Formats: sequence, structure tokens, C-alpha cells
Amino acid sequence: MQETFRWFGVNDSVKLSYIKQAGATGVVTALHHVANGEVWEVEEILKVKNAIESHGMEWSFIESIPIHENIKLRKGDYLKRIENYKQSLRNVAACGIKNVCYNFMPVLDWTRTELFWKLPDGSTALRFDKVDMAVFECFIMKRDGVEDSYTPEILEKAKIRFSKMNSEEKQALEDNVLKGLPGTVDDLTIPVFKDMIAQYDNLSHADLKANLSFFLNQVIPVCEEHGIVMAIHPDDPPMDIMGLPRIIKSEKDLEDLVGFIDSPSNGITFCTGSLGANPNNDLPKLVRKFADRIHFLHLRNVRREADGSFYEDNHLDGSSDMYEVVKAVLEIEEERNVQLPMRPDHGHQMLHDLEPNSAYPGYTSIGRLRGLAELRGLALGISRSSK
Repeated sequence: MQETFRWFGVNDSVKLSYIKQAGATGVVTALHHVANGEVWEVEEILKVKNAIESHGMEWSFIESIPIHENIKLRKGDYLKRIENYKQSLRNVAACGIKNVCYNFMPVLDWTRTELFWKLPDGSTALRFDKVDMAVFECFIMKRDGVEDSYTPEILEKAKIRFSKMNSEEKQALEDNVLKGLPGTVDDLTIPVFKDMIAQYDNLSHADLKANLSFFLNQVIPVCEEHGIVMAIHPDDPPMDIMGLPRIIKSEKDLEDLVGFIDSPSNGITFCTGSLGANPNNDLPKLVRKFADRIHFLHLRNVRREADGSFYEDNHLDGSSDMYEVVKAVLEIEEERNVQLPMRPDHGHQMLHDLEPNSAYPGYTSIGRLRGLAELRGLALGISRSSK
């Protein structure tokens, strides 16, 4: 695996020099200052590429060229937005960058209810709490029809929890759920968010899959012409939330994806955290089944709980067997004679990164450094023991 690190650009507290010191040879980033749906111009692409290369690394994967909401909805100026996307693909290819990660999640990127959940060792982790999510939807957002999305037990627990929350706790939950990341969406307010999700009223899973298929059939021919691979990131969390359909969360969804257009350019970002939060997913099996379509790896681990909650565990701990996952990855790399770009993901906040505003939640330097070191050791051990 090629070791890479995500970087959020010049405003990121995790500098390119830090990434170099971590031992990574590749950087995963995007043009975070360009609005969703606009064209990535060659001049702007080269500024970022040259900055990365000046530190002796390469821009291994774009994460991501975001998909405009009108494309997901297939409405309004979606055809113009698709043409912009095609031009961005041509431009990144002209700059020698041929790997593009993206997702098709409505409105929000990954969603958590707690960004600094304290662990027994004093570090903090990202957490998705099913009861807190119900609190947000029922009593803060006040979403119509929310009762159909939760069990009576979860709803009763949410009612009790909300009754005990003070104003600061309520505001913190709202802020956490609506937190934006560079290159995805800005931090949102409840009224704006409700307007955004209202656009998806009556849009079924089948409708959203049809819209994804339409998009891919438009852009994959451009990718084939220029030697680009597209790698979709699974939905996070892998379940419907806030009445929004999630369509890339299971083995069946991945089967549908590769069937939308039969092309090596139509591929997958294999995120062990997103897929691993779904207890029905057998991760080593999925690695082997979709071996020829996996172009990018996000390696992290989550600890699942009985009610559907989960939190980000250490990279080699948690509910997924990372040994078997990495073993499967190394096998398919040998079979395909490739080295897949991999990045550690959603590291804990620890040591100096515990200081306020030290990094974007989940994207600390030290927590991801620990994860990268653990994954590097695991891969080396598997490789040496198999010879």
C-alpha cells in the first residue's frame, strides 16, 4: 500500500512538512476554496500540486471533486454542473492527476453526534450516538415523520435524554451534527438545513441510485479517455438519517454501483470505517469480491454498539478485523500487481492535539500518525510472515 495523508490545504494546522515526517509519500487533498459545481482551473490545480511536490511527495488522490446537489437531485442546472465536472476531470488529468474520490451523500458528508468523545485513556474520538441523533431529529430539528425512523425504545430514551439536557448541551449537539468540513459544506443552520433536505422529499433510494447512474454514465467516458479512475466513498454512517436516503452502504449497493457502467474507471474507495459500521458487511469478503474495482483505501476502525451507535476506535481495535482486511488487501495488490493508495482515517485527538482548535475533528496529526504507524507495522508483519 502507498501511505498517504489527507491535507486540507494551506489553512490546515497539519502542515505538509508534518505529513512528510510521518513517512507518507502521498497527499490526499482537494481545491477546498472552489465552490461545489464550479470548474477546477489548471492554474489552481498546479498551485496545490507544486506545493505538495516541493516537499518531495505526490498528489496521490483527489478527495474530492464534490458533486453539486443539483446533480444528485437531477434538477435545475444539473447538466451544466455535470459539464463543469467533466472539465474539471480533463483539467486534473492534464496536470497528471488521475485518481478521484467522491461521494453521493445527500446534503451532508459524514455525520457524528459527538466530535470530542472522551475515551478511557484521555484521548477523544468521533462518535455517532443513535439516541442523540434521535434527540436532534425529534426535538432540535423537529423533523416531520421522524417517528418512522426510530424504534419506540430509542424514541423513549431520546425523550428522557432531551429533558435532562441544558441549553449548552443542546447547542453542542446541533453544532456537531451540522458541522461542515472544507470542500464539503459550510457549517449549517437549522432553517437552511431543513430547506436543503426538503429538496429530497419523495426521492427514493431507487431514484437516487438512478441519478448516480446517470451521472456516472456521463463522466466515466471522460475518465476512460483520460486514464482517470473514479472511486466512490461509502455513506457514513451507512444508514438513512434525517429522512435522507443512503445508497452506498452494503454489498448489494456496491454490486449495483459497478453495474451502473461496466468500466474499470467506475470504482470504489474502500472505507473500513463506513462499511464496518454496518454489521452485515463482511469486509475481507468485500475486498476480495470487488478486488478489481477498489482504487483507494481509507483504513480505520469503529466499535459498534447494539442500538446502532458507534465510535472511532484505535485503528487495530474495534469491531472489524483489521488483520484480515489488510491481509486481503495485500493479496489483491499482488494479484493485480498494483500498490493501492491508503490513508489512515479519523485519528483520535491526543497529546498536543488536545489543545483547542488544533485540527479538524478526526484529522489530527498525532492520532493519524499513530494509526499510520500501526497499519504500517501490521502490513509489514503480514508480508514477512507470508514469505
